[in-house]
Amino acid sequence: MPATTHITPLYAALFALLFFAVSVRTILLRRRLKIAVGDGGQPQMLRAMRVHSNFAEYVPLTLLLVLMLEWQGGHAALIHALCLVLLVGRLSHAVGVSQVAENYRYRVFGMGSTFTAMVGAAACILGLAVWRSLA
Repeated sequence: MPATTHITPLYAALFALLFFAVSVRTILLRRRLKIAVGDGGQPQMLRAMRVHSNFAEYVPLTLLLVLMLEWQGGHAALIHALCLVLLVGRLSHAVGVSQVAENYRYRVFGMGSTFTAMVGAAACILGLAVWRSLA
């Protein structure tokens, strides 16, 4: 790993803390609703589970892509931008999906931001590969 790789780990730590908060929120809701496994037919529990699961499904891959881009010498401003877009997207998604009377704008913005960060990092990695192969 290059010695200059220092931006993505900072955001990975922030995402770990956010994932911890989402996890604790889900656990506390399980205890309050007395649901050991599944959603118990409770919409609030199902939503908490989906916030937690969706985070676990998208954040690791996207962070890995951003880290690979950073390893390949991606500009610091680009790395920060991708991580911030992902962070704002995950927060927006969590707020939207957590509400039983959901305002879908939060979910749509959150997933759009998440996909922007993921596809943006992937496109930059592919672009660098093509650029370097032509040089």
